[in-house]
Amino acid sequence: MVDVNPGSTTVETLSLRDYAEKAYLDYSMYVILDRALPHVGDGLKPVQRRIIYAMSELGLKASAKYKKSARTVGDVIGKFHPHGDSAAYEAMVLMAQDFSYRYPLVDGQGNWGSPDDPKSFAAMRYTESRLTKYAEVLLGELGQGTVDWQANFDGTLDEPVVLPAQVPNLLLNGTTGIAVGMATDIPPHNLTEVVEAAIHLLDRPKATTDDLCAHVKGPDFPTDAEIITSPEDIRAMYASGRGSLKMRAAWRIEDSAIVVDALPHQVSGSKVLEQIAAQMQAKKLPMVSDLRDESDHEHPTRLVVVPRSNRIDLDALMSHLFASTDLERNYRVNLNVIGMDGRPSVKSLRTLLSEWLSFRRATVRRRLEYRLERIMRRLHILEGYLVAYLSIDEVIKIIREEDEPKPALIARFHLSDIQAEAILDLKLRNLAKLEEMKIRGEQDELNEERDYLEKTLGSEARLKTLIKKELRAVVDNHGDQRRSPIVAREEAKVFNELELSTADPITIVLSEKGWIRAAKGHEVDPESLSYKSGDCFKFAARGRSNIPAVVFDSTGRAYSMASHNLPSARGQGEPLTGRISPPSGATFEGLLTGVSDDRFLLASDAGYGFVARFSDLQTKNKAGKAVLSLPKGARVIPPAVIGEGADLLVAAVTNEGRLLIFPLSDLPELARGKGNKIIGIPSARAAAREELLVGLCTLQSADVLQVTAGRQHLKLKFSDLEHYRGERGRRGNKLPKGFQKVAGFGVLQSA
Repeated sequence: MVDVNPGSTTVETLSLRDYAEKAYLDYSMYVILDRALPHVGDGLKPVQRRIIYAMSELGLKASAKYKKSARTVGDVIGKFHPHGDSAAYEAMVLMAQDFSYRYPLVDGQGNWGSPDDPKSFAAMRYTESRLTKYAEVLLGELGQGTVDWQANFDGTLDEPVVLPAQVPNLLLNGTTGIAVGMATDIPPHNLTEVVEAAIHLLDRPKATTDDLCAHVKGPDFPTDAEIITSPEDIRAMYASGRGSLKMRAAWRIEDSAIVVDALPHQVSGSKVLEQIAAQMQAKKLPMVSDLRDESDHEHPTRLVVVPRSNRIDLDALMSHLFASTDLERNYRVNLNVIGMDGRPSVKSLRTLLSEWLSFRRATVRRRLEYRLERIMRRLHILEGYLVAYLSIDEVIKIIREEDEPKPALIARFHLSDIQAEAILDLKLRNLAKLEEMKIRGEQDELNEERDYLEKTLGSEARLKTLIKKELRAVVDNHGDQRRSPIVAREEAKVFNELELSTADPITIVLSEKGWIRAAKGHEVDPESLSYKSGDCFKFAARGRSNIPAVVFDSTGRAYSMASHNLPSARGQGEPLTGRISPPSGATFEGLLTGVSDDRFLLASDAGYGFVARFSDLQTKNKAGKAVLSLPKGARVIPPAVIGEGADLLVAAVTNEGRLLIFPLSDLPELARGKGNKIIGIPSARAAAREELLVGLCTLQSADVLQVTAGRQHLKLKFSDLEHYRGERGRRGNKLPKGFQKVAGFGVLQSA
């Protein structure tokens, strides 16, 4: 239990739970309403509002001399904001940084930080400051009865509840803040675009968010970096009040090097260089040879990335850097503000502008009413002056002779108390100025202004026209071009291990029992390598370390793996089953490597096959992918490489010595399947496995075909092959005597 009033004779008790709940809720509401969230009217948090007001009270307008920032901070925390001086000064610094605020409110002299390190500003005793010209947009109408006032923390002074902003400053400079249970993240925008949208909504109150987005293209940060979020996502963000933005650094090519000359909002150039340098040290950027920071006074941001050679794809390199460093950054958007009803809520762009327009309409109306009241008061006094002028001698006599001249003047000339007081306050030297023509001239001017004000206040159309005129005047004085272009870009992607590896020539070797390794260069004799006891050479493929390898198994499945990290051929390799997961009992029947468009002949010994591209054989699945469908009982023929050139021929031979040659174009190109019939084998003989396809290759006119049967060798030149040419799927013709029973291990070679 808690005694909430221990000094009194009457003790009131509360449970600790109730007391803690109330205390925390009170604190939460204080942080939300008086610390962290901006007001929709002027777009400022209380500390920012108090800094600007204190500076105006010190006379620090844009035309005034600079004063020490410590003087301003002292006034702020001593009169209006009873918190730490460092917090007030940091808020002041932020409003002075042209790389943090789109339209700075404080004009600083001295060290106010840099884009590379915004926190590097000097202490407040060293810097000087005054307000910018743009700050007049917030303060210009302050003393004209436009806003409400409230007592400061100790009740000795008054401060404005909100400043009479002439433009939607909330959107122009944006803000971030973390309250209790909620936060706000409002990006800055372009003044010209926001004002045009406000005018559009003023003319068409039923305009939608999409209509307003025709004017407000998106946020506009104080940097030339690109906004790469799509217009559709930006519209959705404005419609809901929540979303995210993505910014990307602007870069160009200069003397074959990459020059970054604009970074995303609040990104440190030194941090970006550290991130790139860390990747270079980790050997994750072998294509970069040098990194320089050439930023200076004329070029605040100039980061140079030098590629290792002219053959480097700079677009791909930058895509990697965008994805792996702060050269590309995401920004959360949460349009959470204190509305005109005094409650915090997330608002859409249309709601924000609608509420601000209602605030502006009320502000202008109050300003006009205040001015009208002053005019009526002045006209009333001028009428009294005119009475005094016409009877000046009598007025002087009453003042000289009467002990209480004020009641006498009121009784004699039927004056009001205000008029009599004004006449009595006149100095003798001003009596000569009470000339009738001057009084009547001032009356005419004020009557004309009064008529204008009364007409404006009595007509919504006139009031709307006045608001639009004043909005456009602010654009004329402070408007500028968009700084952050909105550009469509492809999604950034980091380099994978293959892309980062060098393209060194290698020879991949696969043994009979499924052990794999890679030797540097293409001059290696794979059969001369050492193998485990009972194992021997089976396949070899020559490629490069940055190109994957593909293995075929006896079930027709293909498996792909990176080549750059295969074990060295100095050892005996490692089992393939440690990298892939083939079916139980499957053997390996092919080893391939190449680029995406390389083509291969895939076939089964039943005489069916097709052409496949290397890209169709690759997969990230350790279990591989089904590529070649096998007829019942059939086995895989080792895939054959299709050479380059036009008018290629396919040579197919069976173990019975039948040879068929036909155009490669007769075979289909498939991603998977059984394929078409290559050579005719009677189904009964194929089922009994009496006649099988044992070899395939492609031929050109300069090639020689060599057939081996046992110890016998037969070489056939291109001119000798005419006897064996026929249509795809035919039986083919018998080879010469001695080769009509080709052994099951007969090999067909192209030399």
